[in-house]
Amino acid sequence: MAERTSYRDFACSTAQALEIVGEWWTLLIVRDAFFGVRRFDDFQRRLGMSRSVLTIRLNRLVDEGVLETREYESRPPRVEYVLTRKGADLFPVLVSLQQWGDRWASPKPPVVLRHRACGRQTRPHLVCSACGERVSAADVSAEPGPGGSDPNMLPPD
Repeated sequence: MAERTSYRDFACSTAQALEIVGEWWTLLIVRDAFFGVRRFDDFQRRLGMSRSVLTIRLNRLVDEGVLETREYESRPPRVEYVLTRKGADLFPVLVSLQQWGDRWASPKPPVVLRHRACGRQTRPHLVCSACGERVSAADVSAEPGPGGSDPNMLPPD
């Protein structure tokens, strides 16, 4: 299999995020971690991926600080994988992908989300951090930020 292109040198937050979570299987591992899956054999059984690929992906997620390991057995040494704060911050990404998949790829949503606080089924959405209004792509514009040095990362004029 050909090595994928690295985005390390792109001055783009999306590219940098893909550098960490853009590999095949990675977001499904993170999704399962949100579901409470923690042990290697459970990830492997649920996802049906090879043990070697799973090992590589889990190690990468730990190295990047998305997951952390916690020992649950000392003889033999065994660890489980738990989301870090950095990993938990991927929740809106997964919800957005799920909602897109529900709308465009799955005739019937295979999973729904329930808000623990009120007990009702929910479809979380993006809101403006300043005014609280719901936000869609049509409601925002892109402009250079403090790290914006590459004009190719902005929409064309």
